[in-house]
Amino acid sequence: MRYVHPLRLYLLASILFFFAVNYGARGLRFEPGNLGPKDRAELEADLKKEDLPPAAREKLEALLRESPASPAPSPQTTAPSPSPAPKTDKQKQEFGKIGERPFVVFDQAKSTTPFESWIEARAKEKMGEHGTKMGLFISTLFSNLPYMMLACVPLFACVLKILYVRRRIFYIDHLIYALHIHTFAYVGIVLIVLATIGLNRIAPGPVAGWIIALLWMAFVVQIFLSIRRVYRQGWFMSIFKFFFGGLIYLIVIGGALAATFFITLVLP
Repeated sequence: MRYVHPLRLYLLASILFFFAVNYGARGLRFEPGNLGPKDRAELEADLKKEDLPPAAREKLEALLRESPASPAPSPQTTAPSPSPAPKTDKQKQEFGKIGERPFVVFDQAKSTTPFESWIEARAKEKMGEHGTKMGLFISTLFSNLPYMMLACVPLFACVLKILYVRRRIFYIDHLIYALHIHTFAYVGIVLIVLATIGLNRIAPGPVAGWIIALLWMAFVVQIFLSIRRVYRQGWFMSIFKFFFGGLIYLIVIGGALAATFFITLVLP
């Protein structure tokens, strides 16, 4: 049997996994239903930029074609109306019906610090004044996720090194095992999602729900049994380190997602 390098196997599974993620994300719509004159002008100004990537240009052109313009105000509403009462904290601001309201509404109050002002300006530039470019921002964020997860693999190996510091195992061995765990996770999640789609089409709701729950339980149990077999500790310590290490790694992934979101926001 030919030996496959763990990193090569990880990259193959990662490409498959994130291709499926990006393919599934294509059906998501993040743009508002109607575009006002200011929003359309903003998108048209972005299209005139020479350094705009071709994929981004196609998304903006499709958004302009698919999104109808907001209806112009009726001439009958030109009569002067009484000035509205000042808003209180308990009053809610109305934005119209679903599909016509803005996807993102920035706070009208001025930012208190220069850093907040800079972040708000970057968010408006990346997402649009009313979220008109939110789909483009989300697709860019998804394209950065494979690099984020690749950076998380050595961090997961560090967590294993700390949990099993008394086992006198080299860090490179933890790293190789971390690559195998992530490879299994990518392939397992893709297969479970495909099974979920198939079961929801051919099986009744309760039956499909129970089978899907069993698949996820088997997925988690398989990872636990793998860790116990590799590090050869008792059941109590293996269970404790499995849940404790999993909690730490969830915190690591949460921080990595926040960092990826921030980097996607601030990079040009």
